[in-house]
Amino acid sequence: MAISCKDAKNAMDNGKYVRYTPEQVEALERFYHECPKPSSIRRQQLIRECPILSNIEPKQIKVWFQNRRCREKQRKEASRLQVVNRKLTAMNKLLMEENDRLQKQVSQLVYENGYFRQNTQNPTLASKDVSSDSVVTSGQHHLPPPQHPPRDASPAGLLSIAEETLTEFLSKATGTAVEWVQMPGMKPGPDSIGIVAISHGCTGVAARACGLVGLEPTRVAEILKDRPSWNRDCRAVDILNVLPTANGGTVELLYMQLYAPTTLAPARDFWLLRYTSVMEDGSLVVCERSLNNTHNGPNMPPVQSFVRAEMLSSGYLIRPCDGGGSMIHIVDHMNLEAWSVPEVLRPLYESSAMLSQKTTMAALRQLRQIAEELSQSNVANWSRRPAALRALSQRLSRGFNEALNGFTDQGWSVMGNDGTDDVTILVNSTPDKLMSLNLTFANGFPPVSNTVLCARASMLLQNVPPAILLRFLREHRSEWADNNFDAYAFAAVKLGPSSMPGARVGSYGSQVILPLAHTIEHEELLEVIKLDGIGHCTEDTIMPRDLFLLQLCSGMDENAVGTSSELLFAPIDASFADDAPLLPSGFRIIPLDPAKEASSPNRTLDLTSSLEIGSGNKTSNSYSTGSGCTRSVMTIAFQFAFESHMQEHVASVARQYVRSIISSVQRVALALSPSHSSHGGLRSPLGSPEANTLAQWICQSYRCYLGVELLNFGGEGAGESSLKMLWNHCDAILCCSAKELPVFTFANQAGLDMLETTLVALQDITLEKIFDDQGRKSLCSEFPQIMQQGYGCLQGGICLSSMGRPISYERAVAWKVLNEDDNPHCLCFMFVNWSFV
Repeated sequence: MAISCKDAKNAMDNGKYVRYTPEQVEALERFYHECPKPSSIRRQQLIRECPILSNIEPKQIKVWFQNRRCREKQRKEASRLQVVNRKLTAMNKLLMEENDRLQKQVSQLVYENGYFRQNTQNPTLASKDVSSDSVVTSGQHHLPPPQHPPRDASPAGLLSIAEETLTEFLSKATGTAVEWVQMPGMKPGPDSIGIVAISHGCTGVAARACGLVGLEPTRVAEILKDRPSWNRDCRAVDILNVLPTANGGTVELLYMQLYAPTTLAPARDFWLLRYTSVMEDGSLVVCERSLNNTHNGPNMPPVQSFVRAEMLSSGYLIRPCDGGGSMIHIVDHMNLEAWSVPEVLRPLYESSAMLSQKTTMAALRQLRQIAEELSQSNVANWSRRPAALRALSQRLSRGFNEALNGFTDQGWSVMGNDGTDDVTILVNSTPDKLMSLNLTFANGFPPVSNTVLCARASMLLQNVPPAILLRFLREHRSEWADNNFDAYAFAAVKLGPSSMPGARVGSYGSQVILPLAHTIEHEELLEVIKLDGIGHCTEDTIMPRDLFLLQLCSGMDENAVGTSSELLFAPIDASFADDAPLLPSGFRIIPLDPAKEASSPNRTLDLTSSLEIGSGNKTSNSYSTGSGCTRSVMTIAFQFAFESHMQEHVASVARQYVRSIISSVQRVALALSPSHSSHGGLRSPLGSPEANTLAQWICQSYRCYLGVELLNFGGEGAGESSLKMLWNHCDAILCCSAKELPVFTFANQAGLDMLETTLVALQDITLEKIFDDQGRKSLCSEFPQIMQQGYGCLQGGICLSSMGRPISYERAVAWKVLNEDDNPHCLCFMFVNWSFV
């Protein structure tokens, strides 16, 4: 038994070096698994309980446990490094394959470039070649899709289609059948979602992704084939027929339905063939394509409320990795029939970046999420109760989509409007829809309802990024919600029309956000919202004092390309059971402008044009500035349960309520627009004279108290204003009021990023709220010194963003900001070398 050098020396000096017997080691190991770090009293108790340890001193027992913990730590670290090494090896193989594919593409382009250059220099030869139809094309991606003759839908005919689909899919997944360009903003690496690419110049829209997941190929295929479990846009996939093949695979005939993302467009459906097979190298392949030109076999006729879309050869190539896990190639290629939607919405159906975010990357994220849950069952995110939490988020999203689409086969019917068509009212009294809506609140009063009403509308927004607007709606519910209406309509209390909202006036209760779970990359948050102080009158004793909402928030990263933003919520009771009834309402904001996709490899940039652009083009492709999205469509849907005899009154009030929300959202969007107000602006207040003055005061006070310059005006910063340099400073700089409860009033870009908030929402965050317990103690001890001598330094620690994410910082410097009269204006904090934990 090895022991540490120091303790071994002490033991030898005392002449008490002990060699443990197998029985003693077994007893110690057994106790170690029960208590790996026993106290002194517990070690003495162990010696008394185990006679075979009676000849060993407590100090030597302590050394044994220290060494045992050290060996355990080394074993875990070695295991972790082995996993990382396998991941890096697999990623290296993936990158080498991607490099080979790009090399082939480059070779093809070099050949084409030489050919066209030769023809350009010799017009006579070019004319001759053109007349003889011998011009070289640049690969299949510039050719129209092959027009296959109608196929026989017999088993042999379907197998022929399946083999053809497999060949076409593999050429897209690993070859150059489609010209792929890198997805903007995606950086490949062992911890990233993978290598993501989008199509350029091909028929329809296509996306491609490669990544590593810690799941076996068969499990990966099982998850991906269950599309409704991970694709929130997928309503249903019905398997109509299954045909086994001679090579052990299967050919399936599927009918799939996709929800419409907004009220302004119809839903899509697909008639598909899916082929599952095993390659000679052991890889598992699942490929799909539409069956639009078969005859003499099963077919799916057009379905009301759906537009038949086409899926070109798509699918999944799943390769087993050495040491476990899988390497996966995903291709999604669709023609979504953009002709069937209004022209303003066509970018949604013609954007490969949108397809990638909604389908291709969603598949990889689901696989990574499940793999993470299996490997770390005690992580404080979705993995705390993975199945239940994912089921709740899925139910929220599905319930919202069902209400938004209002399918007649689910019992929805449209009510007549009041002369305008800005808000549509749908009613559902189907027993299946209502059997789970018998909500019972903690105060014992069971509300009764037999009808569900949905008020829905869509609106176009200009010049405000979806992520910024969504974050504001999440953090400032009182700016758009009517608390009285939420309390009475959401709870569906049986009181009669006279007690419905609109007949009473009250104040809005406070909102408390209780984080529940989040996904690995924080692209989706699940939380419980507690609305306090709803019952405010003596006659409100039938109402619960607090209202709880289960809320799903996604798409808050304004740097993500092509992603939509959603804020969905549903009332729940205080018990919050896994099978709690959910009636989701909320917002969906979808960017309409096509993403600034990477240029085609075929396009060459002229040196002169690149020089003319100059430095001003550095941020032209930055989505953080908001220039990447100037238009979006917001869809609103609110559901209410009530008694059928109140239908007309509830419909009238719901219509008015949604119209008031539309008005509030338009007002907020205008305030967040950079052209309207610098402080309510998109990102920066660089045009504000007040902000310029504040920046000068911050720098002057820093120089006065600390004796050094805060900003470096030499080199690249020469000629820039103090505000611009302060705004772009790498450290988080935040100003707060010098009051008893300091509230933030200003932050630079890094400060907003650190707190995950906006300039508008910043003023609702207090200084005390962002620190953990240790940070608050440090602040309380240093605060008097800061106020007395004008500055102070806080040791490194942990603080929290507005989203509840922990942030580590190396140190924090605080100083008083003096105005022109040398009077304290505010306090300024600078968090140095901060990062999310």
